[in-house]
Amino acid sequence: MTRRIKIKPATTYQFLQVFNGILELTDKELEVLSTFIDNSTTINLCSPENKKIVAKKLSIDNPNTLNIYVKRLKDKGAILKTKDGYSVAKLLERNPQVIIEINS
Repeated sequence: MTRRIKIKPATTYQFLQVFNGILELTDKELEVLSTFIDNSTTINLCSPENKKIVAKKLSIDNPNTLNIYVKRLKDKGAILKTKDGYSVAKLLERNPQVIIEINS
């Protein structure tokens, strides 16, 4: 018997959770990444401006603390270093026309 499950994540956090079996991010890393994605205002996902916004949303006193998470996210392949700074990995880019389907 074949089962088909369609997943329509409502939030960026839920969307990232679908791929977390591949990335193996911690809950905090998921939270940081989803907040960066949801609040990015520049081409550079992890710009100083974006770090300030994310730090405030996550109640982190010093935005530079996020550098630890940026390095971890880069090392795990969730974000990529580009000529403009950092961008989210192609796998994790949300596209409303894409439906995540799991067949079991």
